[in-house]
Amino acid sequence: MSHFPAIMGIVNVTPDSFSDGGLYAEHQAAIAHASSLIEQGADIIDIGGESTRPGASIISVEEEIDRTIPVIEGIRRINQDILISIDTTKPMVAEHAMKVGASMINDVSGLDEGPELAQIAAHYSSPLILMHRNGISATMQVSPHYDNVVEEVKLHLMQRCALARQYGANDIIIDIGIGFGKTIDHNWALLRSLHEFHEIGYPMLLGISRKSFLGSTLDIDNPADRDVPTHLLHALLLNKHCSIIRVHDVHMASMTKKLYARLHE
Repeated sequence: MSHFPAIMGIVNVTPDSFSDGGLYAEHQAAIAHASSLIEQGADIIDIGGESTRPGASIISVEEEIDRTIPVIEGIRRINQDILISIDTTKPMVAEHAMKVGASMINDVSGLDEGPELAQIAAHYSSPLILMHRNGISATMQVSPHYDNVVEEVKLHLMQRCALARQYGANDIIIDIGIGFGKTIDHNWALLRSLHEFHEIGYPMLLGISRKSFLGSTLDIDNPADRDVPTHLLHALLLNKHCSIIRVHDVHMASMTKKLYARLHE
């Protein structure tokens, strides 16, 4: 029997602006949300301080540290054991996060900025998630093009895994980057060929939760209304053996996991 994937719950600490004195409230809300996701059955909490949605603008290192580090510290105060992932492309943010108790680094740029994140992962002997992204968040959805999306994403990830290994990071997880510089057709082509990415030789994270390709396919405008199709698709893809599913709705993922466990007793 194959195991149900680990459930990674998403905690975005990405408000448009902090009003005076609002930092504490924002941090407390994020810590409370993380705590609730853990109760619902999350195996990993993914903390992100900078939005990576299409068209998102870049924030400073200082602001990203101010947003994320107190949240990681707060989660660690209430739970010593939960795995915490820092979702960042900035080495200085990752370094701070690891120092205060993060367990792994989730790099949506796939080392686009250079090998530093691999060096930090190696230093802390921590897992490094490498995602494929075509371009940068601000412009990645402006007419993305591939001659063969599956082959090109695969080759890119193989090269980035080799680069990470070169700098001492051996505990690597790959992410094909659904929605990151891909059209709807590209996303579906990648999902149909998910099994091919096992040839790279690393565990795989799948991030489809609430993404716009689901909205476009099923005509659902509001992202929060895409949770049911997210988990239906996860269930349909269970035979593709992903190691981690990254989700907004942990409760629904946990229910799927319980049903799966009963089926495979």
